[in-house]
Amino acid sequence: MGLVLRSALWGAGIGTLLMGAFVGVIDVSTPNTSPQSSVAITIIALLMVAVMMGGIPGAVVGTIVGAIRHSARQPRQPMHPMRPMHPPVPQQPYDMWSDLVERCAASTRRVAAAIHTVPNSPAKDWLWRISEQLTRELDDVRGIAQLGRALGAVDRQHPVYQRLLKASHDFHQFENEVGRVALQMFDHPELDEARTHLEVLEKQLPQLSA
Repeated sequence: MGLVLRSALWGAGIGTLLMGAFVGVIDVSTPNTSPQSSVAITIIALLMVAVMMGGIPGAVVGTIVGAIRHSARQPRQPMHPMRPMHPPVPQQPYDMWSDLVERCAASTRRVAAAIHTVPNSPAKDWLWRISEQLTRELDDVRGIAQLGRALGAVDRQHPVYQRLLKASHDFHQFENEVGRVALQMFDHPELDEARTHLEVLEKQLPQLSA
């Protein structure tokens, strides 16, 4: 039997007994001027009054008390439960190879940002194709860096490092050339006007995979 139900029954019983005793005392102490009534009718009347005036309110109070006691017994949950911590995603440690790769990647990003500012034209589409070739060269830069890590090279005079260092210089130089051509295309965005500049620029692309 649940705690709330037991409390309700106890409340109803106590309320009925108290109200029955109270009404019985009043009935005995009051002078009876009416015709003699039967004992059974008197008892039934007392019970009805006791249940209505004492039992029902007692059951309500008992239910409330039982609910309070039941909730007090429930284990409390923390307001902010701790969530499981996920292990951090492993990342490539930053080393001397990462520094050179980032230089080339930064040049590639700046080239793309510069092309975005150029007015739309067939010449700009050609410039985008040149930028895509530079992005493919960046993949070769990352491959050379992985080779250096695989060899365990730490000497900056190592041939692999020197080649990667030259690549970073070539990327930076190419970035400057793209800026120069983009500036000229602001005044002359037509393909015929920019063709010579674009052909020269395409020949200046870093050729790491060659």
